[in-house]
Formats: sequence, C-alpha cells, structure tokens
Amino acid sequence: MKSVLRPFGPTNLQLSPLGLGCWQFSNGKGVVGKFWPVLQGAMINDIVKISYEGGMNWFDTAEIYGNGQSEQLLARALRETIPASDPVFIATKWWPMMRTASSIGSTIDERIRQLEGRTINLYQVHQPFSLSSVSSEMKEMAKLAAAGKIGHVGVSNFSAKQMREADRVLREHGLRLASNQVKYSLLDRRIEQNGILETAKELGAAIIAYSPLEQGILSGKFHHDPDLVKSISGPRKWSLAFRKEGLRRAKPLIDSLEQMAGHYDATATQVALNWLIHAHGETVFAIPGASKVHHAEQNVKAMRFKLTANEIKEISEVSRFVCR
Repeated sequence: MKSVLRPFGPTNLQLSPLGLGCWQFSNGKGVVGKFWPVLQGAMINDIVKISYEGGMNWFDTAEIYGNGQSEQLLARALRETIPASDPVFIATKWWPMMRTASSIGSTIDERIRQLEGRTINLYQVHQPFSLSSVSSEMKEMAKLAAAGKIGHVGVSNFSAKQMREADRVLREHGLRLASNQVKYSLLDRRIEQNGILETAKELGAAIIAYSPLEQGILSGKFHHDPDLVKSISGPRKWSLAFRKEGLRRAKPLIDSLEQMAGHYDATATQVALNWLIHAHGETVFAIPGASKVHHAEQNVKAMRFKLTANEIKEISEVSRFVCR
C-alpha cells in the first residue's frame, strides 16, 4: 500500500511523509555505529522491503553511519528487494568535522560508489561544525548539483541564521535550501522556540525530524516494562530519557498517546509519528529507524490515518508539560 506523497520543500521531489532512517545499518562500525546492534543482511533486506511496500519511498543515510557501511548496506538491500524501475529516493550526508568545504567535492565519488551508483537526491551537510563557512559549503554543494552528482541540497542541525545564510548562497546559484534535518519529537520541541521551524516555513524548506520517537521512549514499551532498559545496547542506554525520572516525566504523554491510539486501532508509536507529520501542514517529514521487522511494520501504519486538528491540539498541550 502506497502512502500519499507530498512536495518536499521547494524541490520537485514528491516524498512520503515518513522515510526510513538508516543509522541502525551502521554494522557496528565507527563511533556512532555502536549505538545499535549489528543487523544481519536478511534483516536489513526485510526492513527495507517492508518500509518500501508500506509506502515509504525514500531512505536517509550518512557517511558517518558506520563509515559508509549504512550507505553500502542500504544500496544492497534496495538492489536485492526493490525492482530497479521503481522510484526510490536517497538522502545522505557529508561529515564536516575537521574538514574544509573542499572535502564535499573530493569525497562525493566515494558516496556514489558506496550507494552503488544510485542518484543522491538530497545531499546534506551533517553538522554546522566544519573548518569552512556555510557560504563555502553551499558553493561546493552548488557545484555538485551543477555537475549532476546530486539532486538537491539540505543541511542538518543548522540554526535559523545558518539556514538563511545557506539559502541565500544557494539562491545565487539558482538553487534553494531543500531541508534542515533536526531533532524533533513530542518530547523535544525546541525547534518551535528557537526559530528553526519558523524559518523553514518562511523559506519553504522541509524539516526532517530525526529521533522522532526519542529512540523508542514514545512507543511506551519502556513504561510498561522498565526492565527493557537493561537490554539496550550501546551508549543510548545512558540517556536521561531512559532513567526512572525520565520515564516518570514522559508518562502523562504516553497515556495520552495510548488513549488516542484506541480511536484508530493504532499504537502510541503511530500516533506520535502521525502528530509529527500533520501538526505543521506538510512542512515536517520524519525518519524513524527500524532495527526489527515489527518496527518497520509499525512505522508504515502511522501513515494510514490522520489525526484531527482537535486531537493534534490535545496531544500538543500534554506534550508541552513534559517536553524540553
């Protein structure tokens, strides 16, 4: 079943409101790869296939996810599970730490190689911390777009001011800033206060919400069985959200999500994702991950219904009392 597609920011892309976040395909490599267990190839294939067949038509990965492992494993899964003629869109990211903007051009062929030659529809600067200016980075991105090596330009974790600067420079090259990928969920709504969401709407850019379920907290499973925290592998188990106080603080929101879920034969996970992709018109997209098949099945079902304006308002009010 295919989901209803929507325009992705100012681009010509038509994307599903949810895409699959692929950080968990890092294969345990590199610093950030240790946040997740190593997934077998068959499991990755199943997750990608279920996500696509359930209506997700795009996948978000990054150079830093396992030092290219995520890109490589995603490309293999797409090749092995989805017909080559089917439209699939890929977003990946350049890692800027301790690099200059020139690295954007010098490393793009490696990104394309890891992705088995697939088109990079959206290329993003992963963090605003490089040895070069935003202007220099956007000029390098514009060169790649002109050369046909990438489709559109996005950023990640940029401030409102940095977003405006990126869009200004891109306009000089006949381009626009497509998106800003930021942390956003019912437990972390800082982009609503710091100008990022407002600036995205002003520029017509998309917001891509990462950690939309706060690494599983919003599923409610850790509230129903706190012992599950002990089974979490990697650094995320030390997050404040997983401690007793964090779970206690989020409990009223979980209760509200579960109550609302009953109206739709859904789950708290699905209601939390549905709120994200409908609370601000068509501005916000989200990229939940999936490390198990049932996670992928849960994700796609979040696109099968639409919360009413009153329901969105009700959840928003409860969220404000418990989120950052």
